[in-house]
Amino acid sequence: MTAFLDVTTSLTGRRWTGPDAAQDRLAEGMAQQTRLPLPLCRILAARGVAPEEAPAFLAPALRDLLPDPLTLKDMAPAAARLIRAVTARERIAIFADYDVDGGSSAALLIVWLRAMGCGATLYIPDRIDEGYGPNVPAMSALAANHSLILCVDCGTLSHDPIAAAKGADVVILDHHLALETLPAALAVVNPNRQDEDGTLAHLCAAGVVFLLLVEANRQLRASGQQGPDLMAMLDLVALATVADVAPLVGVNRAFVRQGLKVMARRDRPGLRALADVARMDQAPTSYALGFLLGPRVNAGGRIGQADLGARLLATDNPTEAAAMAAKLDQLNTDRREITEAVREEALAQAEARGLDGPLVWAAGEGWHPGVVGIVAARLKEAAQRPSVVIGFDGDDGKGSARSVPGVDLGAAIQRIAAEGLIVKGGGHKMAAGLSLTRAQLEPAMARLAELLARQGAGDGGPSDLRIDSLLTTSAATVALVEQIEDAGPFGAAAPAPRFAFANVAVSTRRMGAAHLKLTLSDGTGPGLDAILFGAFDGPLGPALENAGHRRFHLAGRLELNHWNGRTKVQLRVEDAAPV
Repeated sequence: MTAFLDVTTSLTGRRWTGPDAAQDRLAEGMAQQTRLPLPLCRILAARGVAPEEAPAFLAPALRDLLPDPLTLKDMAPAAARLIRAVTARERIAIFADYDVDGGSSAALLIVWLRAMGCGATLYIPDRIDEGYGPNVPAMSALAANHSLILCVDCGTLSHDPIAAAKGADVVILDHHLALETLPAALAVVNPNRQDEDGTLAHLCAAGVVFLLLVEANRQLRASGQQGPDLMAMLDLVALATVADVAPLVGVNRAFVRQGLKVMARRDRPGLRALADVARMDQAPTSYALGFLLGPRVNAGGRIGQADLGARLLATDNPTEAAAMAAKLDQLNTDRREITEAVREEALAQAEARGLDGPLVWAAGEGWHPGVVGIVAARLKEAAQRPSVVIGFDGDDGKGSARSVPGVDLGAAIQRIAAEGLIVKGGGHKMAAGLSLTRAQLEPAMARLAELLARQGAGDGGPSDLRIDSLLTTSAATVALVEQIEDAGPFGAAAPAPRFAFANVAVSTRRMGAAHLKLTLSDGTGPGLDAILFGAFDGPLGPALENAGHRRFHLAGRLELNHWNGRTKVQLRVEDAAPV
């Protein structure tokens, strides 16, 4: 295939590719048939949407995409047990993971139970002292005082802790990869069980919990009772889906689309307070969920009080919400500083080891366990390779891993755990966690690199940059971007479309020390605003700032910038090539 705009090596070392001739013909036919803009039709054609499917795709209805909860194994007994506990006013405990998905899942259950006139004990383990998932002392203590324990976003691999919950029924609501043998729980509802068919494998834990509540409401209706309003809870499902980087396909896309509408009403005190401290002054977007709200909810579990995020999401008290949101905002600021210090050390170590292998990894003494996952993501982005970052406290190491599309990292880490090369580990395709000793470090990383290489990790150089369409600066209108947003929300497995602007003149000014503000002109209109974040972390910033009279092809994502009551189109620059 010919390189798009003949860019074989951009400033970031990538080859640009665009739609092939067949896809162009499909898009042009769709534009004629539907009267939709050609750039939008190119996006739809790339998603495999047929012309007759376009209206439904652009306005996804949850009722059309919501699967029958009973397609998941153990769903019926899980919902029946929850209703029995509510009816009998039993004592219920919720054991949740400390991330956004765990906190949102716990909040969903707490809000639903509160509407049913019931309370619940929330237990979220301390990341440092207890680590991920159920542990024997906690489960034993909860079972002594509760007859039902709901484990959310965790528990699938916790055989011994589940067995320790003597006298209580345990229901697991999870999405992490399962082993062939499941814990001895009353129910294990998990689309990633080995005996599931995988059609709902893209759900996060909050999506699984939502389906449980759909089934619980259905069982209530069958008995002549009315269940709580579930549509009003979709803001929590949307937040978890985006923050957990779940693929935005199928029902997940509808969850996020409808959840953003619910969130825009600002009815939930916790999310309203969090949006205010994050200085969100416009309608929420998937970007806001992933980069403004999600990190703040996560901050408590990373470096502060583990249950703070879940309690914020669940509270119905505005005063309490404001106080917790302010605390999380400060913790997030602290977390950023810790992250940057670890990132610099980890990147230097990984670069010294080499970024061209199938696995990029780094390990250090005293690296905070709460930020190693973020740093692993940064290493993955820098090297376009699966990455592992491990923090050691003496002989004990806790790490997080992040993968790239097409490489199942969770399965590889489960494999080295089964082989006894690490203490424990697990997760899903794109993210995983692990624990190991210092003596295990080098052999485990060598074996993990070998397993990932078999999946093709590290093959070739920088990946191609996919361009969805070519635009002139005058064609990048507010109306076009609003129509393109109807094809969203964009995120994992459904990336925002990338546009190229050919042969543009560039004028620049710095925004602080790190960012670059640009104006692009190709002679077709007044010019297009653009921004390049982290401009001087790579070659783009220096080249564009010193462009002089040189012209460039630029590529990036279009977004709407709301400022002082005005809305303008802005290009978020990702790559450039001199003409």
